[in-house]
Amino acid sequence: MREIKVYNTMTREKEVFKPVKEGEAKIYVCGVTPYNHPHIGNARPFVTWDVIRRYLTHVGYKVTYVQNFTDVDDKIINTSNGEGVSWDTIANRYIDSYFEVMDALHVRHADVYPRVSEHIDEIIAMISTLIEKGFAYELDGDVYYSVEKFEDYGKLSGRTLDDMEAGARVDVDDRKQNPMDFALWKSAKPGEPYWESPWGNGRPGWHIECSTMSNKYLGEEFDFHGGGSDLIFPHHENEIAQSEGCTGHHPSVRYWLHNGFITINQEKMSKSLNNFFLVKDILKEYSPDALRYFLMSTHYRSPLDFSDERLEEANKSLERMTTAIQNLLYLENQEEGECDEEAKALLDNARKYAEEFEEAMSDDFNTALAGAPMFGLAKEINIYYQAVQNCNGKVCHETLAEVRNIFKMMTDIIGILEQAWEGPQSGAGAEEYEKLMQVILNVRQNAREQKLWDLADAIRDELGNIGIVIEDSPQGARWKKREL
Repeated sequence: MREIKVYNTMTREKEVFKPVKEGEAKIYVCGVTPYNHPHIGNARPFVTWDVIRRYLTHVGYKVTYVQNFTDVDDKIINTSNGEGVSWDTIANRYIDSYFEVMDALHVRHADVYPRVSEHIDEIIAMISTLIEKGFAYELDGDVYYSVEKFEDYGKLSGRTLDDMEAGARVDVDDRKQNPMDFALWKSAKPGEPYWESPWGNGRPGWHIECSTMSNKYLGEEFDFHGGGSDLIFPHHENEIAQSEGCTGHHPSVRYWLHNGFITINQEKMSKSLNNFFLVKDILKEYSPDALRYFLMSTHYRSPLDFSDERLEEANKSLERMTTAIQNLLYLENQEEGECDEEAKALLDNARKYAEEFEEAMSDDFNTALAGAPMFGLAKEINIYYQAVQNCNGKVCHETLAEVRNIFKMMTDIIGILEQAWEGPQSGAGAEEYEKLMQVILNVRQNAREQKLWDLADAIRDELGNIGIVIEDSPQGARWKKREL
């Protein structure tokens, strides 16, 4: 199995991936809090981990992927109270919205999508264990984790208790033994959902859910934990303290991977700056493939600046690869010929680019570098296409089959151009569509033979206006859709 190196936030260096169990990769990724439609900042980690999962599967790992929904949270409660509906109405609405846009972006479903509301008993059991072991204490119906009791607290973020400041989601409470102690259980307040517990009616704190659910579905130690860089502290720091304090097993996670922020004109995206973009709104202007490819055009750990210009660049990149796919599909339908020097050169280059692609992906899943061999192979396919068009129109099908497998392997791992591989005639009415286009091409050819050049050009141009490209060759005219 190919060696893979990953950048571990815990050690701040690249390490060779060594799974907990040979041949398996277990992944937990922090999911959304469903109180609004997903924004582009939500999309980046899920597209990133979808690509990572695809690549791990490609090289032979059996992958188990778990992603939670935080369906019990202050923001959900505030939204539900503002609308006068139940908290689960809000959660279910925006979980549906999540799946709608992530399905459009070709993000494959996780193996398990645990929700906080469905794991209250397990959460209470973990909190009880933490109290019994001296890591937590009860205070008037609330339960807090005592950070001073966990000697490694701060090891992920590199902070010490002396220099830590309360994070945005850390409750300020003068009753706590230490200002950095965080809530495991919150006593019930009017207008909030609650569950019965040994400490009274209440609901879980934010951090405990992920420790509970990752432990339940992946065990006391698993391979990868992912999320945005903003989760390193306090959320993931607190997860480590909870999980390792409860089980006594160190480490709870072998590799911590975090994606960078998305910026808008070099400023971090936020509602307060009014530079907040919902995925559903972006998809009204750009194709899902364009948005997905844009998200993968930069290494996942690096900041990514969002702009219309960058999305247009992604569109142009996809057009180049789409043309190569269409040329490849066209060649596959041509008459069998010998495997000449052009075919051998194509195959040699395809194998070289396949190795370069896997080298890039095996180096901390570097999708930015993986783009170069994809474009290189697209260019070689187009060169071979022109060579065939300029000669007798015969092709080497054995070569094309292997090249197709290589190029499709690349696009499948990045998760783009699935529809392009189905061919230009895919979809309902495909056979009738093909017959109609052949009639149009025949009319245009007759116009050319009668030297009615203006008519022939008008047919070509009008078809171009609706996204259909006509290409002339010694073997006749060919049409294709220009779409992503």
